[in-house]
Amino acid sequence: MKRIIIHWTAGRYYPTSFEKHFYHYLIDKDGKIYNGDFKPEDNLNCEDNKYAAHTGGGNTGSIGVAMCAMSGFKSDKYPGGYPITLKQFESCMSLCAKLCAEYNIKISPENVMTHYEFGVKHAKTASYGKIDIIYLPPYKWVQRSEIGSFIRTKVRWYFEKYLKG
Repeated sequence: MKRIIIHWTAGRYYPTSFEKHFYHYLIDKDGKIYNGDFKPEDNLNCEDNKYAAHTGGGNTGSIGVAMCAMSGFKSDKYPGGYPITLKQFESCMSLCAKLCAEYNIKISPENVMTHYEFGVKHAKTASYGKIDIIYLPPYKWVQRSEIGSFIRTKVRWYFEKYLKG
């Protein structure tokens, strides 16, 4: 596996069977982690149609991690009825750190990113224009342009904690 792409489901706080089909891991509002229908290794070959299709144009070699949240999101002023929770976000960052250790993924902008960042970097894919993740309700002060960097800093912190654990 070469990278982790982090999402929000644009749904409610608990994973649905539909959502489990598209992500390898999903995190509910309380930080509980659920497995999706496919293992990360299923995304090594995306030509057999037996993989988690979480990122248009970027599924091969990518692990899809999603926070179950953000249904009804319009903007930072109108985040909808299911904003990402602090427990959920921190659990997601911890999971990403463990996945980086398990799969020897470097914590860098090329290897740990949001779906939004992937779309910006790959404008000719179906991921262009995706908005997950452009706002972090638990950390309202983090600007859109800083979210990826903030996430990678959190993942690095958990990575160091996980390895020393």
